Amino acid sequence: MSSHREAPGISKDPVADSSDVYAFVSPDKPDTVTLIANYVPLQGPAGGPNFYEFGDDVLYQIHIDNDGDGLSDVTYLFRFGYSVANLDTFLYNTGPIESLDSKNWNRRETYSVVRDEHGQTETLATALLCPPCNIGPLSTPNYDKLASEAVHNLPGGRKVYAGQRADGFYVDLGSIFDLGDLRPFASAHNHFGLSKFPTNGPGVNATKNLNVHSIAIQVPITDLTDGGHKPTGVTDPKASIGIWTTASRHRARVYDTDHKLYVNNGPYLQVSRLGNPLVNEVLIPMGKKDYWNTQIPGHDKQFASYVAHPGFSELLPTLYPGVFPNLAALNASGKARADLEAILLTGIPAGIIAGFQNYTGATQADMLRLNVAVMPSSKPSIYGILGGDLAGFPNGRRVFDDVVAVELRALAGATYALVDKSYTPDAAASAVTDGLTPADLDVPYLTQFPYLGVPHSGYNTPSS
Repeated sequence: MSSHREAPGISKDPVADSSDVYAFVSPDKPDTVTLIANYVPLQGPAGGPNFYEFGDDVLYQIHIDNDGDGLSDVTYLFRFGYSVANLDTFLYNTGPIESLDSKNWNRRETYSVVRDEHGQTETLATALLCPPCNIGPLSTPNYDKLASEAVHNLPGGRKVYAGQRADGFYVDLGSIFDLGDLRPFASAHNHFGLSKFPTNGPGVNATKNLNVHSIAIQVPITDLTDGGHKPTGVTDPKASIGIWTTASRHRARVYDTDHKLYVNNGPYLQVSRLGNPLVNEVLIPMGKKDYWNTQIPGHDKQFASYVAHPGFSELLPTLYPGVFPNLAALNASGKARADLEAILLTGIPAGIIAGFQNYTGATQADMLRLNVAVMPSSKPSIYGILGGDLAGFPNGRRVFDDVVAVELRALAGATYALVDKSYTPDAAASAVTDGLTPADLDVPYLTQFPYLGVPHSGYNTPSS
């Protein structure tokens, strides 16, 4: 739901579909920031013989805006390619893959990393190996070792990983897209009056047993800030940066009938992007979703009305009659949702939350905003700022943050009192949830880079 199949066009192009983006001060190395962009969502682990991989015809980028104009100031570019050792076998591997240089590994994927700062490019690495997909105990008997070999050190105190990981995003897609029939919440509030057919019980994690392909890069904080500035504190205006990811394809693609392959030509055209979770998925209307994916954050003023007057917020009082009377009155007043505009489009200015800001300026742009001077929490809350944890979403996004609950609660009006002290949120607004937590994941997160868990193996994971 963060951005899985969020637009009609990109749902047909999974290798270019950005599903999640994370940005946080690294808990085990707080002088660095970790950036993660996930692609190829909803992977069934047993998807052989052609296992999942990045697109060799896609340009993947992670962007940083450090001066508040919604334009990229620092960009990390990733290009992938593959090689096949034995063209006469259908097998991905011809025996156990026990190391990245194993002769049994038949189809390898490699990539390059380039850093661009205001048009000045630096090639950080070429021909880096991705790990293989996690096939099973016979083919990939020690996947932890393979994955650790695929963590590569880069110049300048940076490190990078690109390859398969377990999808760490947890969400009850089935309930949310069944007209917001959130199982435990709906049962508690007698949703649609279905007392004879209660929907009680825990949420159902739609991403359970599924994998993604992750691009993770860890860099010094000074790699990202304006002029390499080291922030002096949370109130330092240069401490707040914006982050988003994109995927682009060549404008022209021609099928070569002589060689039975596609030939790509021309400049790149952006086909996917993601900053804050749920924006395109839930807020942007169907007729503009594909167009939204082609735009840069600096042009997001044209979509701002969908944040200021979100359709989902207007639906909630209808979906849950009598549960959200104050939200219904707020909707009827026609007031813009200044709280959502701050969270999603400008960052939160100083003075709204004591001791915090991640404001990047007046330019309305959909970006994850991270104040890099906020140190990792010793007692993190999955609800981030709503849970009293200033190091969590919407201050960046950590892999375990419950962004679904946070954004549902914000849409329900739980955050509006921050900008309008006369408003009293409905009691239910702070309880909206799809009923899931990280405990509903099959594999744990890691405490070190690249933080997302070991991918599910095709042999050991049951078909969903």
